[in-house]
Parts: sequence; C-alpha cells; structure tokens
Amino acid sequence: MNIRRLRPTTALVGAAALGLTTLTACSSNTGDGRTDGKLDVVASFYPLQFLAQRIGGDAIHVSSLTKPGVEPHDLEISPRQTADLSKAGLVVYLKGLQPSVDRAIGQAEPKHVADAASYTTLEDHGTEVEGDHDHGGEGGHKGEAGHEGHAHSGDAAADPHIWLDPVRYAQVAKGVGKALEKADPDHATTYKKNTTALVKELTTLDQDFRNGLKDRSSDTFITTHAAFGYLAERYGLRQEAISGLDPESEPSPARIKGLHSVAKKDKVNTVFFETLVSDRTAKTLAGDLHLRTDVLDPIEGIGDKSKGDDYLQVMRSNLKALKKALGAK
Repeated sequence: MNIRRLRPTTALVGAAALGLTTLTACSSNTGDGRTDGKLDVVASFYPLQFLAQRIGGDAIHVSSLTKPGVEPHDLEISPRQTADLSKAGLVVYLKGLQPSVDRAIGQAEPKHVADAASYTTLEDHGTEVEGDHDHGGEGGHKGEAGHEGHAHSGDAAADPHIWLDPVRYAQVAKGVGKALEKADPDHATTYKKNTTALVKELTTLDQDFRNGLKDRSSDTFITTHAAFGYLAERYGLRQEAISGLDPESEPSPARIKGLHSVAKKDKVNTVFFETLVSDRTAKTLAGDLHLRTDVLDPIEGIGDKSKGDDYLQVMRSNLKALKKALGAK
C-alpha cells in the first residue's frame, strides 16, 4: 500500500546511505545466514528492529533497512540491499507498508521471512478523511471500538500502524519470536524467554494506557495523519486526522471546516504533529483555532527529536501527551 508520495531526494539520499552502511554484518556472511556464529536478522524499519533486538538479544545481529530520520514509506531499496536480503538468516517486515521492501523480498527470496501483518488483524482506518466530505460538519473518521471495515493481511486498504496498539504489537512479538525459533532452533530457549519478558512489558504498557486515560474529559484528538486508528480503537478514543493516511497531502477546505466544528464541539485543546514530517499544516490549524500543539509520535523511527530512546519510552511520552490533551487525571 503506497500511501505516501515519494520524496525523490530523500529516497535517493537514504538509499545511497543505506547502500554504504546497512547490513554490514551480512557483508561477511558465510552463506548460511550467520556472521560469527550469530543469526543475521534484517528488519524493514524501527518497530520491527526493536522486536528483533529485544527478542534475539546477544544471539543475533540486527540491521534495519530504514535508517534513522528516513520516512519508512519513502524507502527505496538498492540492488545491493536486495542481494544482501537473500543472504539474511531472517527478514522481518510488514507487508504493505513499504512497497520497495515487498518487491525486494520477492526478488531476493530469503530462506526465512516474518511478515508482521500475518501475526495480527489489520483494519481500514482513516481513508475516508482524505476526500472532500465534511461528514455533517463533525469532521472525519471515528476510531472507536466496533468500527466497521475489517481487512485481511495485505489488503490494499488496510492501516499498517499495528505497532501503536500494544496488544497487537505483543501479538507480532510472539510471531517474531516463533520465526526466530524456526530460523535458529539452537537458541529457541533464549527466544522463548525474551519473548515472554517483552510481552509482559507490552501488557504493562497496555494497562498503563487503560489506567492513564480512564478519567478524561474528552475522547477526541486531532493529529497530522491517521496513524493512530488502532490506538484510538483500543482505548475508546476518537482520532481526527488532518490529512488521512498521507501526512503530505493537503487537506480539503471541507476537511478543515469539519475540524473547526469538531474542535469546538468536543472541546479539543491540542493539535498533534509528528517528528518526521512537516508540522506546517498542524500549526496553521492550531493557530486558527487558538489551540496548543504537541507531539504524538507514530514511532516509525527513533531520531534526535524523539521523546525517548526506544519504543517503550516514546509510547509513554505519547501517553503523557494524550492525558494532557484529553484532560485525564
């Protein structure tokens, strides 16, 4: 699902850098998917890199196709990276998120592949806000539980942002753990132990969100793009995205009018933006409505502007920001 327009300059620069620096462990690969006796694992982007690192620990080498600061959707894979994929002991990716990765895996045909989308359910979130409908003046898509439009893994309409729901992310963690066991049975005990520990941490994170958002004065939050559909659905919130699934698309006048109505009706006090894309539209909307702005991070990568050093820390920063915006005690 190519849900964003490519920025050629970013994509080429990222690809050039990746061609020089990514998968260095695989360059000395002996042909069995290992380097220095450790399984070589290639993750397509940060959330899957995090899972592999936490579950694999010292038993594996992990590299990411997407470098810090590069928008995952914009990634283009070089011929060298495609060749390196064929040598990997395990490739962990999310089908439908990065079309260039999907194509490269099809060409490289690595022996062991873990598709995160196959370990949980994907749904259709937020696509309707990309049109010119103003939805009766109340703005865009609702993300509450019970939303219709379930989609199967790989469905072109499916929202890929499953890692922003700790429960679904834990399901993916279990799947990645099983994939590591299959690719490297000698360390199966380690992978089982680490998977259990990580799932426990994600269960705690889920409970922290439930408790933290329990007593709130509003359910609605406005954000740059519809990355938080699964999170909204999990905790009974209403996501209102300025630009739908594509943060680089310009919202229609009807959409802006609808957001004005939503902000007043639901007493919204914050417009969220993110770290890897422009905050211009969010800040313009916030200025028009005299609202504050804050960061709600889709955690597609960890960079200098991230409010935390890893997935768990940034998710807790997101929780803190949501609690403040929604008036939670």
